[in-house]
Amino acid sequence: MSSRSVLIVLFDGVQSLDVTGPLEVFHEAGYRVTTASPGGLPVRSGSGLALLPDTDLDLAEPADTLLVPGGAGSRDEAGPELTDRIAVLAADARRVVSVCTGTFLLAAAGLLAGRRVTTHWQHCAALAARHPELTVDPEPIYVRDGRFLSSAGVTAGIDLALHLVEEDLGREVALAVARTMVVFLRRPGGQAQFSTQLSAQFAERDAVREVQRWIVEHPEEDLSVESLARRASLSPRQFARVFASDVGTTPGRYVAGARLEAARRRLEDSRDGIEQVARSCGYGSAEAMRRAFARTLATTPADYRRRTR
Repeated sequence: MSSRSVLIVLFDGVQSLDVTGPLEVFHEAGYRVTTASPGGLPVRSGSGLALLPDTDLDLAEPADTLLVPGGAGSRDEAGPELTDRIAVLAADARRVVSVCTGTFLLAAAGLLAGRRVTTHWQHCAALAARHPELTVDPEPIYVRDGRFLSSAGVTAGIDLALHLVEEDLGREVALAVARTMVVFLRRPGGQAQFSTQLSAQFAERDAVREVQRWIVEHPEEDLSVESLARRASLSPRQFARVFASDVGTTPGRYVAGARLEAARRRLEDSRDGIEQVARSCGYGSAEAMRRAFARTLATTPADYRRRTR
């Protein structure tokens, strides 16, 4: 078995980018990529795109990396003809990878009991309810537990594929692939699946939307309710009520999330010292930032930086 062979499982209702994103990464890096479906039949993705597999899943040769994508078809109760074959192929693979809700299929195949996994944040609760034997982490964009790797939605599969290329062939090869595809080298696996702006709804009122933007772009500023209310031309009491109604959370919680996100990005992307990062993100001191990380992420800023790098 070649150490640079990848087998991608296809099925009706698959998310096309879960397939094509990682496939393009591995192809560009020189891997031998094979696609296989039950019966070797063409499949139709959730968006209607027809995909023609290379071979019948029952006839597919084991590969070094088995990749199971997600999509609506993976969240249905899959039949044993699919999950049993996935289990057989996984037994011979050095590593087994799921993209997005492909984690549902690996779990249904009995491969993930007792393991920490992730999936698209919208489906984490459903995965945990269906498979209580798993530890489902909705936060990171990908998770590794032994030889099993699971990733969040859609483009996170590209991040994970680049991570595997870097692991196999080195950073320079992964960087060359990323440049060709015009994407980031890779987002760290511990990075959050979605930003503060995406995790909270956008306000209907222009003034409140502008405040949301200001908070995210200026975490180091005075972001008290009184200051933000002046920016929105509202009284503090009215602003707090309108913000909570429009955004679905309080101004204080939104500010806390924006500052934490800004600190995480700077710890990941810069070489600034911990104290400098804390002050540039509005914490005032490294100790205040440490408390925020401990409370929300159960880690310290220094440990977070080491882990994501």
